[in-house]
Amino acid sequence: MTLGIMQPYYLPYLGYFQLMNAVDTYVYYDDVTYIKQGWINRNNILLNGQNYLFTLELKGASSYKKINEIKLGGNRDKLYKTFVQAYSKAPYFHNWPLYNIFQCKEDNLFDYILRVHSLIFEYLDIKINYLISSEIKKDCDLKGKDKVINICKSLGATTYLNAIGGKELYSKEEFLNNGINLLFLHPGDIPKRSIIDVIMNYSKEEVKEMLKNYTLE
Repeated sequence: MTLGIMQPYYLPYLGYFQLMNAVDTYVYYDDVTYIKQGWINRNNILLNGQNYLFTLELKGASSYKKINEIKLGGNRDKLYKTFVQAYSKAPYFHNWPLYNIFQCKEDNLFDYILRVHSLIFEYLDIKINYLISSEIKKDCDLKGKDKVINICKSLGATTYLNAIGGKELYSKEEFLNNGINLLFLHPGDIPKRSIIDVIMNYSKEEVKEMLKNYTLE
């Protein structure tokens, strides 16, 4: 069984969804520490021909809290207006009700991200088999790669698929010593902006093909 484990990101780039679509089971790593100034609640879109960094407002976000303990702020309506300004003239703007993702009622950051992702899966007609880390029996005293290996073992994974950036963090030899084949997904030549930028500018069929356009190392 091939497993992927990553923190939940709000409207991440296409490569994130490539990884989710490439594994047999995906684990949302919701019970790890929130990283301030990271990419969990922000990303880039194209606005007036330039990259624009949008940020989902949070309440009391802290590096002392887990991701699933953080609440949302109140800027979703403002974000929606920004996205409309950016993409109202995009070729596929009217193919998907963008408004829906900004009107989800969830107040918890992780719950909201999970709901937004489900709307994206539904639009793209893809089924993701996922688990939530906080609901998995594991050794919570472990950290970093040791905790990842522990989750892989507890779920019976034979292969762990990680994003290409994980090359700097994880050793294939160390995973292999634990009976797990470690592979890295290289997303290929795709837009590095939010998945929304892709959905607005490419047809559903084209996006689904882009999800498959990766290599494993």
